[in-house]
Formats: sequence, C-alpha cells, structure tokens
Amino acid sequence: MNSENLKSQMRKGVLEYCILLLLKRKRAYASDIIGELKKAHLIVVEGTLYPLLTRLKNDGLLTYEWEESPQGPPRKYYVITPDGEAFLSELEETWNSLNQTVSHLKELS
Repeated sequence: MNSENLKSQMRKGVLEYCILLLLKRKRAYASDIIGELKKAHLIVVEGTLYPLLTRLKNDGLLTYEWEESPQGPPRKYYVITPDGEAFLSELEETWNSLNQTVSHLKELS
C-alpha cells in the first residue's frame, strides 16, 4: 500500500473543514488562506485551493467581497456564510466523533 497516497487522501478529506475553520475567524484572501494552512503544516497549492473555494461558494457555504488593493488589482476576500457556519458545526461534530473513536482505539493498543 502506498502511504503517501493515503496521507494525501486524508489531507484532502480535512481541507474543506480547515478552510471553513479559518474563515470562521475572519475573512481572508486566497493567498492568506494558503499561508495559514502552510503554518499549520497542511501544504496546499493554488491549483487545489481555487477550485475548492469556487465549489464552496457555489454550494452557498462561502461568498466573497471585493476590496481595492493599494498594489495592483482589487482582491477577492472569502467570507463564510450562515449556511457555511451551519455546515462547519456539522463537520465539527463529525470530527470530534472520529477523533474520540481513533483516540479510544489508540488507547487499546
């Protein structure tokens, strides 16, 4: 079994959750999201992030605001919607349940 493939799939599985967690704290520009994920050791490239942000927006979980930039073109800042916050609450419940299950199983070994 290829452990790198499995690790990649696990990271992809929690990426939406992590993005929503970040945006719950404050609105963010895409490069800021990438920077915060890198600080948390979850490496994401723009080619992965932008399609995910678009999908989350199309699902009504995010929206965006344009803001003039002192340098260059206006920037698109992503904001979590009320539906996104409700979805995040569901993800948090699922995460907590999975975490408890894994912790319990680790204690048995």
